[in-house]
Amino acid sequence: MRLVMAGRKRKEVNEAEVKSEVVSLREDLMVLMKIRLNTFVLITTLFGYILASLSFSGVWVNDWWRLFHTLLGTAAAAFGSAAFNQLMEIQQDRQMKRTANRPLPSERMNVVTAFAVGWILSAFGVIHLGAKVGTWSAYLAAITIVTYVFIYTPMKRRSSANTLVGAIPGAIPPVIGWVAAGGNWNDGAAWYLFALLFLWQLPHFVAINWLCREEYEDAGYVMWSNGDVSGKKTARLALIFSVCLAVLAPIACLPGVEYANWIFGIGGALAGVYMCWLAVKFGKAGTRESSRGLFLFTLLYLPLALGLLAFCWN
Repeated sequence: MRLVMAGRKRKEVNEAEVKSEVVSLREDLMVLMKIRLNTFVLITTLFGYILASLSFSGVWVNDWWRLFHTLLGTAAAAFGSAAFNQLMEIQQDRQMKRTANRPLPSERMNVVTAFAVGWILSAFGVIHLGAKVGTWSAYLAAITIVTYVFIYTPMKRRSSANTLVGAIPGAIPPVIGWVAAGGNWNDGAAWYLFALLFLWQLPHFVAINWLCREEYEDAGYVMWSNGDVSGKKTARLALIFSVCLAVLAPIACLPGVEYANWIFGIGGALAGVYMCWLAVKFGKAGTRESSRGLFLFTLLYLPLALGLLAFCWN
């Protein structure tokens, strides 16, 4: 009887260990693919698709299966590029507290596994978009991967202009959605969406840069906020980009453009002005709280602006 009970306990322990390993692997894969960060990629792709569908079909979604394949391919490409990004920054991630526990720097995952994940997902994403959605969606996804992995990632250790370059792949997803729903990459509306996402990322990223500047410096990254103890330089940059965002909103409503009505123009401008005020407040206070306030509002700004734009789209 005792032997039977002991055997059962060992079996339960083994099953618990296996479950724990499965959970740990799942969590590590989610970190490797930057699931949370890439949620924004899928949201912006979705809105690009919706706006093009409204423009060309007059409905929110003109083809649900096409939208599914668009999001699936874009997600795979984004997840794969995130894996390659972390493969190229293992040493730097080890030196930063917020990234030291990632699966590669902590050595819970080997580089061969991470490379396989990155390669399979990236290739699948581009090929899937080409086969199920369209060639231009595939081209744009490939451009995103190349820019993010082979230009932006190594540039972070060489030039502070990396933030501008890094905003390019972050601004392409809504254009992928736009062309997937029947638009062209060179449409004025597609470029407007690109500009909106490009400009939004800049105050968002400089706020992060300043909050983590010491870790970035220790890891050898060349960022705009390096050495900016007072926060004045960072706040000035955030203000410039926020002013551009505030001006961009009403442009969508000008005669000859008319992508959206004036509700978006006014609402978007007011949201941009509020971001400007937060940047000024950060510049005066120079505290982590004021910088975090700016950062948190940038997170709120994007879904608000995209949602309002969709409801006001002409």
